[in-house]
Amino acid sequence: MDYLDSRRKSRCAGKIIAAALCITVCIIILKQNQSPTYSSLSLFSQHELGVTHVLVTGGAGYIGSHAALRLLKDSYRVTKVDNLSRGNLGAVKVLQDLFPEPGRLQFIYADLGDAKAVNKIFAENAFDAVMHFAAVAYVGESTMEPLRYYHNITSNTLVVLEAMAAHKVKTLIYSSTCATYGEPVKMPITEQTPQLPINPYGKAKKMAEDIIIDFSKTTDMAVMILRYFNVIGSDPEGRLGEAPQPELREHGRISGACFDAARGIIPGLKQRITIQWIDYKTADGTCVRDYIDVTDLVDAHVKALAHAKPRKVGIYNVGTGKGRSVKEFVEACKKATGVDIKVEYLNRRPGDYAEVFSDPSKIKQELNWKAQYTDLKKSLQIAWKWQKSHLNGYSHS
Repeated sequence: MDYLDSRRKSRCAGKIIAAALCITVCIIILKQNQSPTYSSLSLFSQHELGVTHVLVTGGAGYIGSHAALRLLKDSYRVTKVDNLSRGNLGAVKVLQDLFPEPGRLQFIYADLGDAKAVNKIFAENAFDAVMHFAAVAYVGESTMEPLRYYHNITSNTLVVLEAMAAHKVKTLIYSSTCATYGEPVKMPITEQTPQLPINPYGKAKKMAEDIIIDFSKTTDMAVMILRYFNVIGSDPEGRLGEAPQPELREHGRISGACFDAARGIIPGLKQRITIQWIDYKTADGTCVRDYIDVTDLVDAHVKALAHAKPRKVGIYNVGTGKGRSVKEFVEACKKATGVDIKVEYLNRRPGDYAEVFSDPSKIKQELNWKAQYTDLKKSLQIAWKWQKSHLNGYSHS
């Protein structure tokens, strides 16, 4: 048995080394493809009248890459920062190919936990605003690795704020979560619902929110905090999609699990709910969530950026206002994929809650935002189309 364990460990170490080498090579290739000239670099390092330069942290990730695409389409200047622990170099390359003009887009490989590196990025670039997406974001994983979550979410947000303060960047759009509310007694959730998170992910995000709010009271910063619900979907034009790292599949979103099951990557959908279906106090025994399409979500971020005001903190729920059960979701996924997915219901996931859905009235009234992609099957069909054409994610299918 010791011999087998040592062989497994050796193979695992080999895979890790190979992955690290692959990432290094890809970063070099990306930098060569980008080939920034002195003039293009100077565009990023200087403020330009009529051009808003946005730093997108976590810009190679699922939501961050979609946000960067929307910003670029709307003529913003974008700098993406990511350590690629969960992001995709392929998503960076897609946007570099779409927006090759000088001064439009740059990618910087960096870890937000490295305060010196972050300060250097701010010193060398003239940012007008920050959209802070970068974060580990799996509820179940947070219960197993709480220190990682507090460091990655709370501590790294503090690093970003310190750099913003040092370099006088005055606008922050913060990507938060409905997990900060925990399991409220009353539905739907409004912005006044007490924040009582029940897992390290939600707690770390709430701590980050508290830090941001406290700091904003001492400055003239414009702050928008968006607490969004369960994200699904992908770019309607098929340019971007969701491609989590293989080792994270067991922690991933239900849509990803459904698609993996439909493609035969896993033998059945192992959604973590009990086989009795009565473990949650909901209509069909499965947990209820508010599923927001990623296209709507990034639209909310862009509207938040446009409405951000100095010395003001705006806090908004971003959701459809309608809760859907996991059972409903799986049925919609079956229809979207055309595959009769077999389901195995297991015990509930640690740190999870029964029912969460939003009241988006405030964001509709104040930012004129409303979810447009509310047909669950259609959002899943769009995402499924990308999945089928990208069987290996952003690698060659």
